[in-house]
Amino acid sequence: MQKILIEHPAVEHVFMINGFDLIGGGNKTSSATLFITLKPWDERKASAEDIVKFVGARGAAMSEGLVFAFNPVPIRGLGTAGGMEMFLQSRADADPKKLAAVVQQFLGDLRKRPDLTAINSFFRASVPQLFVEVDREKALSLGVPIGDIFDALQSTMGALYVNDFNKFGRTYRVQMQAEPQFRVRPEDLGNVYVRSGTTGEMLPLKSLLQIRPIVGPDQIDRFNGFVAAKVLAATIPGVSSGQGIAAVEQVAREALPDGYFMEWVGQAFQEKRAGKAAIIAFCFALIMVFLILSANYERWSLPVAVLLSVPFAILGALLAVLFRGMSNDIYFQIGLVTLIGLAAKNAILIVEFAAQNAAQGMSAFDAAVAAARQRFRPIVMTSLAFVLGVLPLAIASGAGAAARRSMGTGVEGGMLAATFIATLFVPLFFIRLAGRKAREAKKATRAGVSGA
Repeated sequence: MQKILIEHPAVEHVFMINGFDLIGGGNKTSSATLFITLKPWDERKASAEDIVKFVGARGAAMSEGLVFAFNPVPIRGLGTAGGMEMFLQSRADADPKKLAAVVQQFLGDLRKRPDLTAINSFFRASVPQLFVEVDREKALSLGVPIGDIFDALQSTMGALYVNDFNKFGRTYRVQMQAEPQFRVRPEDLGNVYVRSGTTGEMLPLKSLLQIRPIVGPDQIDRFNGFVAAKVLAATIPGVSSGQGIAAVEQVAREALPDGYFMEWVGQAFQEKRAGKAAIIAFCFALIMVFLILSANYERWSLPVAVLLSVPFAILGALLAVLFRGMSNDIYFQIGLVTLIGLAAKNAILIVEFAAQNAAQGMSAFDAAVAAARQRFRPIVMTSLAFVLGVLPLAIASGAGAAARRSMGTGVEGGMLAATFIATLFVPLFFIRLAGRKAREAKKATRAGVSGA
C-alpha cells in the first residue's frame, strides 16, 4: 500500500508505523498505520476525499489484509477518525465470538443504507494465536518458581521493565527484550533456560510449556465495563451528520438482538449531547431582533412584519443548498443566523418608511405601497452588491473550500430570496398588521364617542 501511495501524483510523503493500530489503539503485530501527507493545493488536483476513495478502491483488491482510509477528525481530541464512531456493546454475553458475529451482521445492515458509506470495524475474533500454558505441577516438582517462568517469557518474547535512569536532563526507561531474530518464529517460544531453585540446574523453558495454536481476538475493548467493538461509519455527500446518526440509530433499533446496544463516542457523541443547540441559537437570534425592533418602534406589531421576511430567506438558503447537493452542516447553520440580520435589514427599510408615511396621515395601504416604491431600488442595489461579494465564497476552491462553499451558498440563496421574493410580501405584512392597529383605534374612538 505504501508503494502504491508513493506513486500517486497528489501524495508527497507516506509515514508508516508497523504494529500500531490507530483506530483500536495499542500495538498489534498484524496491524499498521500509514499517515499520508499531500502536496500543496497548487501542485495537485486530487482532494483528500479523492485519496480516501483511491485507497479504498486499491485496498479492496488486496486479499492479504483489510485496508481502510479516513480523514483526520475535524476537532482534535474528539475521536481518532473523521465521520461517526460508535461502540457495539455486549451486555448479555462476554463471548468475543458472539460479539464478532453480531458486529458483522450490524455492518451488513448498515451497508444496506444508501446514505451511509465507509462502514467498517477492525474487531476480529478469529486471529491466529498461540496459547501457552505452564505445566505448574511439573515446575513445582523441579523446583522452578512460577514467577521465574513468566519473567523469562516476558523478558524474551515481550518486554520486561527493569528501571529508569537519568541522562542529559531526561529520564529514560530500561526494558529487557530479546533481539528480533530470536523471537520471530513460533518455534523460538521457550528457547531460553530457567534455573531450578532446588538443584540450581538450568532447565529448558520448553519442557515446562504446552503450546497449541488457537484463534481469538487480538484485542478486547471494554466500553463502560462491557465487552465492545468499535464501528466506524460516514455519510455520503449531501447527507448531514445528524441524518447519518439517525440512520445508524434506526438500524441499531431494528437489527441488534437482545443484550446488544450501540453507544456513540467522539464527535458523534458530542453532537448528540449538544442536541438542538443550533435551533436554540436561531430562536434566540429571532428574539433579540424582535425585542430590539420593538424598543425602536415602541410597538409589538411592526417587528412581526419585519421578522416575517426571515422565512423567505431561509427557504432560499435551503433550496440553494439542496440544488447544489450540500448538507446541513455547522457552516450552513452559521449562515442561517447571519441571514436573520440580512433579511431583516431589507424589511426594516420598507417598514420604517411605511411607518413614517402612515404617521403623516396616509392609509396603511398607501403608506406601504409608497414605501415599497421609495426603497425598492436601494434594497436591490445593496443586496445585489452583497450577493456579488459573497459569490467567491459559494464557488471557492482550494484548502477549506467546503466550509466556504457551504456558508456562501446558503447566504447567497437566502439573500436572493429575501431581495426578490420577501420584498414583495413585506408591504402586505405591514398593511395587515398596521391596518389592524388602525381599525382597532377607530373602533375605540367610536366607542368613546358613543359613550359620551
